[in-house]
Amino acid sequence: MEWSELTEGAKAVLEQTRSQKNDKIQIVEFEVGFSQSEEEAEGGMPVSIQEEDYKSLKAYTQENEYGEKYHMARNKNIVKIILLEDGKIPDNLSDFPIFRDYKTVEKQDLEQEEAAESSDSNNEA
Repeated sequence: MEWSELTEGAKAVLEQTRSQKNDKIQIVEFEVGFSQSEEEAEGGMPVSIQEEDYKSLKAYTQENEYGEKYHMARNKNIVKIILLEDGKIPDNLSDFPIFRDYKTVEKQDLEQEEAAESSDSNNEA
């Protein structure tokens, strides 16, 4: 499968691994159904990742002609795509940070994070 055959959402995800390639494992996490607003895109093209993008990514990672080795894992609508170092999946993926994610943050989760941050800053004073 060639780059030109990918959907736009699939290209957006893969560009995150390709532009940062430095012989280290790269992990990009995304949610199928994610849509980025223009405000979140910060002047770039908003990213939208739908089921067709997931299918495009899956085909690309299995059939690509560029020599990179990828692993994809899906749990419900959350997908991780991993650009592998030396073509091997490491024993403990949790040791590697997620380079970029495209996920919908629930309003309740955001409020909880903000509350935790404000209580942390109050404790430091």
